[in-house]
Amino acid sequence: MPLSDFSIRTSVAVSEIERAVSFYEGMLGLPLAHSGPSANISDGSRVYRSGGELALNIFQSATAGKSEATVATWYVDDLDLIVDELTIAGVRFTRYGQLEHDARGITERADGGRIAWFQDPDGNTFAIESDV
Repeated sequence: MPLSDFSIRTSVAVSEIERAVSFYEGMLGLPLAHSGPSANISDGSRVYRSGGELALNIFQSATAGKSEATVATWYVDDLDLIVDELTIAGVRFTRYGQLEHDARGITERADGGRIAWFQDPDGNTFAIESDV
């Protein structure tokens, strides 16, 4: 069986699980599916739903925030609305010096879509994209 027959879930390392819970549940509004142990931490991981599916694992680890690349992307219909809602919730959008951003922090993609990036408290980078 090829891997394409199975769903995939993103896993992201965080340095402090409680701080991460405040961000992912409080600021992003992701619904918790379940929590459990991570390595030697009895309550050090969480699994969140997005789009009706199990979508994101977070786990406490010393490797938190080590990647400089985008770790996951949400594809949305109304990018402006989502960026505005997240901004109100306290999310700060990342601006990169080599790119042009509008007042919200949104950048035009080369193929005509739009994208905005933000980081969690550990510096893990996420994106929100729209084809419009």
